[in-house]
Amino acid sequence: QVQLVESGGGLVQAGGSLRLSCAASGDTFVRYAMGWFRQAPGKEREFVAGINRSGGDTYYTDSVKGRFTISRDNVKNTVYLQMNSLKPEDTGVYYCAARFRSSGRMRSDDYDYWGQGTQVTVSS
Repeated sequence: QVQLVESGGGLVQAGGSLRLSCAASGDTFVRYAMGWFRQAPGKEREFVAGINRSGGDTYYTDSVKGRFTISRDNVKNTVYLQMNSLKPEDTGVYYCAARFRSSGRMRSDDYDYWGQGTQVTVSS
């Protein structure tokens, strides 16, 4: 099993930046691809960004391309989400997730373990 703990959320003005962190413990971190999802009030949880086991492959939902960057440190067992040029529509609870299987990468069902989430609020 993997335990995931997110941090770094908060309140920021539009155009600002935040860096989310997700610390993993339990099973061997490098066995898992990682992803970030978010859920806005009244909406379904959506995929934001993902990264493979080595960190050599990253992918994003279209709305954050060019603004967000996902990365991982396999020594510190941590995955990051650098968020720049934030917009009010980026507001939501951000969740870190770990995926053991090789197939699939952008659906919630593809992921096996989840953190508790961290709130990001972007004011206009």
